[in-house]
Amino acid sequence: MNAIEKQLINEPKYTTKSIISIMILAAFLLWSLSAINLSNMTENGFMIAKNIMLGILSPNTELLFTWSTNGVPYLLLETMAIAFLGTIVGAILAVPLAFLSASNIVAKPIAFLVRLILIFIRTVPAIVYGLMFIRVTGPGPFAGVLTMALVSVGMLSKLYVDVIENLETSILESLESMGCTTYEKIRYGIIPQLSAMFISIVIYRFDMNLRDAAVLGLVGAGGIGAPLIFAMNGYKWAEVGSILIGLMILILFIEFLSNKIRNKLVKG
Repeated sequence: MNAIEKQLINEPKYTTKSIISIMILAAFLLWSLSAINLSNMTENGFMIAKNIMLGILSPNTELLFTWSTNGVPYLLLETMAIAFLGTIVGAILAVPLAFLSASNIVAKPIAFLVRLILIFIRTVPAIVYGLMFIRVTGPGPFAGVLTMALVSVGMLSKLYVDVIENLETSILESLESMGCTTYEKIRYGIIPQLSAMFISIVIYRFDMNLRDAAVLGLVGAGGIGAPLIFAMNGYKWAEVGSILIGLMILILFIEFLSNKIRNKLVKG
């Protein structure tokens, strides 16, 4: 008997655990399928589904190419501006919070407390923050910017911390041995290590915020979401089609551009 056969024989057997795990997953799957209710699907429902598809395939070109405040280009620009400004504000606010929650920078009790606050921020969905800010500032793009900023702080701080805790400390030790000041250590030892990854993370978050900003419009926080829900409620499927096409083109373009920039930053 060779070494490989001995290793296979001595391998722990997971048959019972595997069977139990599969049974549990199957039970959850069957329970989830019980939520499907096809009895409510009527001929009228199928007709609406057909009209939606026809609207997407034959959009309102006048709405798609007009540059007025009610046109798709202007609404997309407003949505992108909300996502961009919210991301920038969130990225700036996240930097001090990230350093305060990094256990290799501050004392562990302080890091734990700040991380707890950030976890609480991340647990609340963006649409809930949107509804809260609308009550404070009124409906409009400003509520959307505040929502994007607060949502971004929670996620960006977490990702920043991962980068900060992986700092190459040997570089700082070398600079200290050379007699460098604290400013010089930050300028030549910390910033070069963090800047590329931080920018990459911010770009990734902007990509996500662009999608969230479109959804926030549904609750009145500015952007293209409000016209979309109004068009759907009014069964104006050609308008819905033009809005969705514009939104898809914008998101695909931003995703392509952000991936190019992020890859260049990470790979150098």
